[in-house]
Amino acid sequence: MYSNNEMVDYLINVGALHSSRIIEAFRHVDRADFVADRSAMDIYEDYPLGIGNGQTISQPRTVAMMLEMLSPKEGDKILDIGSGSGWTTALLAYVVGEGGSVTGVERVGELVKFGSFNLKKYKFKNAKIVQSGDELGIAGEKFDRILVSAAADELPYELIKQLKVGGKLVIPIQSSVFEIVKKEGGEFDANEHYGFAFVPLIYK
Repeated sequence: MYSNNEMVDYLINVGALHSSRIIEAFRHVDRADFVADRSAMDIYEDYPLGIGNGQTISQPRTVAMMLEMLSPKEGDKILDIGSGSGWTTALLAYVVGEGGSVTGVERVGELVKFGSFNLKKYKFKNAKIVQSGDELGIAGEKFDRILVSAAADELPYELIKQLKVGGKLVIPIQSSVFEIVKKEGGEFDANEHYGFAFVPLIYK
């Protein structure tokens, strides 16, 4: 695949992308703007690419599937944990529009700079990437959607506390991706999707 549009067409054909607003975001936000080497021949291929510091820009099919699971809407307030290259932060910023907001959180200082630099190419006024603290997420805030792009060993309950009632968390746990919807009283429903691989989630 030699162009962003060819990559998007492929993701639609394999069934990874189907929502019109998310497809629009993938067409608008070019993966080439978020890789370490723009001259590489494999920017649009369906596998992860290294971005330094032992981290990757995720496989396009995985990003597409996780965004579809997340089902972001215009106006949503979203937390993007492990923002890395900034690609998912930018895709989400397009989806939520000017009435929404996206905060990317990244542990590695160099990647905070790299992701922020990439994000600025799109002049989104509703998105930013910040350095993570010792705790996971942003304690004391509530989000409509939370996306995690690294694998936890077990479900981090502190993220469920940061979800609004009816909000959704999409998170890899070991080799599965879980969709978690928060209910009243702090309870939640969980739906598991098997067979994924991610870099580990480190936050302590």
